[in-house]
Amino acid sequence: MAGEALGALQPLGEWLLGHPLLAPLLFVVAYALAIVAFLPGPLFCLLGGALFGPWLGTLLNLGGATLGAVLAFLIARHLAAGLVERHLNVTLQRLKRGVENQGWRFVAFLRLFPIVPFDLTCYAFGLTRIPLLHYAAASALSLLPRLAAYAYIGHRGRELLTGEGDRLLQLVSLGMVLVALLLLPLLYQRLRRPTSE
Repeated sequence: MAGEALGALQPLGEWLLGHPLLAPLLFVVAYALAIVAFLPGPLFCLLGGALFGPWLGTLLNLGGATLGAVLAFLIARHLAAGLVERHLNVTLQRLKRGVENQGWRFVAFLRLFPIVPFDLTCYAFGLTRIPLLHYAAASALSLLPRLAAYAYIGHRGRELLTGEGDRLLQLVSLGMVLVALLLLPLLYQRLRRPTSE
């Protein structure tokens, strides 16, 4: 099955090599539209790393995720406020309170620790009073670690499937990145505990 998937990706890889400027642009636009359409973002993040490598993949993931977050925000704020408000009633009230109390810090927290699905928060934040620039900057900066990890996993996963490089090193490095992603919320909770405990 993995062989079939790799066989299907080979023509795509050749097309990407033949279009070094157009391919990244199309990827960013496709990722942004996926967020607007509620399609699974992590798949795009992994694909970004697999197709473009860990460094460029991270930048393209960041561009696509940020653009998609801004588009959903603007749609909610200017075009579909009533529809979004009806579908996100309870969640929206919590987000509004969080933004009123903490501003961009609340956006950053939900980006670092996705308690609520990313796509939903993009629309819901559009109905709060947070300025677009604060929202976009907090989203981009706090998404970066997770997007970089996904790009790295996608890149290493492709190498494992194609047999490139040292398998043991790839497995160890993949394991370390996955453990770091899992431990990040625990580290945050520990840092937030009162120092008097």
